[in-house]
Amino acid sequence: MDEKRYSKFYVDWWNIRKSTVYAIVAVVLIGGILLLGGWIASRNDWFVPAEQTEFPKDTARIITFEGEVRIVRAATRETILVTKETYVAAGDTIQTQADGRAIIRMIDGSVYSVRPNSTVVVKSTTSLFGGKDVRVSLGDGQLNVRTDEQPDDVKNIVELANSENQLLPKTDAMFNADAQTNGGEIRISRGGVETSIGGEKTTIRENEFASVSGGKITTREKLLAPPVPLSPANGAQVTDTGRGANVTFTWQDAEGVPAASYFLQVSRSPTFASDSIMVDLSTLTGREYRLASMMPGIYYWRLRATSRSGQTTNWNESWKFNVVRAGDNVGIEAVEWKVERVGGLVYLITGRTRPGMNVRSRGRETFAGPDGAFRLQITSPSVETTVDIGDDQGNRSGYVISLRNGNVLRRY
Repeated sequence: MDEKRYSKFYVDWWNIRKSTVYAIVAVVLIGGILLLGGWIASRNDWFVPAEQTEFPKDTARIITFEGEVRIVRAATRETILVTKETYVAAGDTIQTQADGRAIIRMIDGSVYSVRPNSTVVVKSTTSLFGGKDVRVSLGDGQLNVRTDEQPDDVKNIVELANSENQLLPKTDAMFNADAQTNGGEIRISRGGVETSIGGEKTTIRENEFASVSGGKITTREKLLAPPVPLSPANGAQVTDTGRGANVTFTWQDAEGVPAASYFLQVSRSPTFASDSIMVDLSTLTGREYRLASMMPGIYYWRLRATSRSGQTTNWNESWKFNVVRAGDNVGIEAVEWKVERVGGLVYLITGRTRPGMNVRSRGRETFAGPDGAFRLQITSPSVETTVDIGDDQGNRSGYVISLRNGNVLRRY
């Protein structure tokens, strides 16, 4: 009798305990899922209202920019300093300064990259009867254009030095214009363009170069690649023993084709802004150049060449090196941090530190002005970013900044 009562008590106790455990587990799982979901949503700005920007019909859009970029509205002649994603209508003029560049998406899906010190007029951007018409005029500077698949009723034309250049599908082209000489250059690395001058048409194809002057094509030949840098290597560290570092720049010809001359630039800025360039030599005939007494800091260098026929290559992708000096690292203070969300994943970071300091984040770089103020635009998929600040003596400080409110989360 005693054994039966114990068995019955055991079964009743097990049933209650099991249901309780299931309930606790369910509550914990649901709570954990809610907490994890909230954390992921917070990290990805799911609770931030999406920006609803209305753009006029059939307008191009500046989707990415850096430095100083201006738009002159055709309708009002108002000059707008670009600070966020905006539109460009027919007749508007885009002007980039020495540190400015912009990427524009046209109504046909083509991508236009406006380089520094350039002036571009969007003459037409319309869609009629299913077709799309894009026409721009490059007055000065450099313009890179990329097209993908295009229907037959799409026309994408770049005007350059009295020529009209219709881009074919799947094309990568670079256009250069000189306002003083009214001359221009066309480089095709993929696809082709149909060039019309004075009623005559010709097709410039992949890996071809052509120069336009005096209402005709004056040069047409194979597209030459830029020189190949050798040293200092990309990312190299050069030691300053106390009297400045001696750096020897060396390079070689691409494809083994000797050039008539070389153009070397050394800069403190990755954008090679005019006020940051230290070496600007365009008549080098050898493939080596020595620069003495370089002070600690980060430097960038790039090359291009001029062939014996007169063709000038593109710049190579710039290389970076760092001159460092042994010694204690002195912390660099920065205050007045502010973050402005420009649009999408683009943020504008401002603050104040010692004048002349180098400020870097997410592959972007700028310098603090005479009053110590700096302004840096970055693109970040995260809600925080690291900002490095350094001087010519090799001193460095790092900050982790919240892109939500500009607060300093920590230093390193």
